[in-house]
Amino acid sequence: MARFTRRQFIITAGAAATTSVLVHGCASGSSSNDTSTSNTDSAPAANVSAADTPEVTTAKLGFIALTDSAPLIIALEKGLFKKYGMTDVKVEKQASWPVTRDNLELGSGGGGIDGAHILTPMPYLMALGKITKQPLPMYILARLNTNGQAISVANTYKDLKVGLDSKALKDPFAKAKSSGKELKVAMTFPGGTHDLWMRYWLAAGGIDPEKDVSVVPVPPPQMVANMKVGNMEAFCVGEPWNAQLVNQKQGYTALVTGELWKDHPEKAFAMRADWVDKNPKAAKALLMAVQEAQQWCDKAENKEEMCEILSKREWFKVPAKDIIERSKGNIDYGDGRTQQNSPLLMKFWADNASYPYQSHDLWFLTENMRWGILPGDTDTEKIIKQVNREDLWKEAAKALGVPDSQIPTNTSRGVETFFDGVKFDPDQPKEYLKSLKIKKA
Repeated sequence: MARFTRRQFIITAGAAATTSVLVHGCASGSSSNDTSTSNTDSAPAANVSAADTPEVTTAKLGFIALTDSAPLIIALEKGLFKKYGMTDVKVEKQASWPVTRDNLELGSGGGGIDGAHILTPMPYLMALGKITKQPLPMYILARLNTNGQAISVANTYKDLKVGLDSKALKDPFAKAKSSGKELKVAMTFPGGTHDLWMRYWLAAGGIDPEKDVSVVPVPPPQMVANMKVGNMEAFCVGEPWNAQLVNQKQGYTALVTGELWKDHPEKAFAMRADWVDKNPKAAKALLMAVQEAQQWCDKAENKEEMCEILSKREWFKVPAKDIIERSKGNIDYGDGRTQQNSPLLMKFWADNASYPYQSHDLWFLTENMRWGILPGDTDTEKIIKQVNREDLWKEAAKALGVPDSQIPTNTSRGVETFFDGVKFDPDQPKEYLKSLKIKKA
């Protein structure tokens, strides 16, 4: 990880965990806010058969203030957890991804959490013991969304009209670096989705993220504040923070990540493996509630209400206007470009967004090997079989009555094509890795 110091970043309220992230890329697991009391529109309890009665009715789930956490929040607010027999679910705000990790390590029995809205690569890094004190078995039960992130650039570079191609930044970055300036670009967690989107985008334009810039972790809610005081050149994060940056005229959106890779996988719903193994019926109930919430969130007629709920103090504490437009696919890039009804909006259920394709997990693992976060000889097939529980996703979907046409029959979505023409064939990940010009591995 690139070096950086406390003084290089602004630290705002509640920064005990944040300070640790900015200085060390990690934080204590003790910081979370219980927002489980919000349940404004409870659905009637479903008749749960004796055979399907959950072993426990309580679970603690974590979330970060990002729009793609909506399925967990909506499942609570709309009474969907209760509907499937999980009457005492708590959804707790986490200060950062390191805090999410630490609280998953603790588990609810130790004052932490049982599962979370999480960056898809993190359960793998935890299961492999790369970011935990020791390997922590984790299960990915569902993908929470596709698309919906963005890369934002400081107003300093507005005249360059930087968009999908980062090449325009190469010479200005080189000139600034030669003058002694440390160039910082931010993401949310080393090896996470935002880190990989930022690195891919820079490398595609000939900018080496290992040598030409410092790639540093910053919690999502801190991104705009850091950009505002000139602490970074660019950042990659989920919404609503890119839209908020534009609304406050502190920077602009170079691209939404769906432009980089159409319908790319993003966050996951993951749980500690020991909790799921001990409580399989409860895990199924949670998953059914999340899947139903994903379907609700994807309906156009529910977008306004979804964003009003997310904007509440106990959830995001941001204006609903910072959330709603991009949730509808209406993008103001902040540099004169606008788009209405973009097909690259965040999807929660449509086009198999919820299904945890193993091929997508393989891409994340391969990219982590590309940048030296995982060793090149990582047994990807073995770890994917341990972490990816698409079998549980199918079981829950069938119990929910999801039509067969919406339940994938293949563990792979097939060959994926990126904006620069590079293709990822899940059957040949080593060939993909070899074809990339800029890499650490």
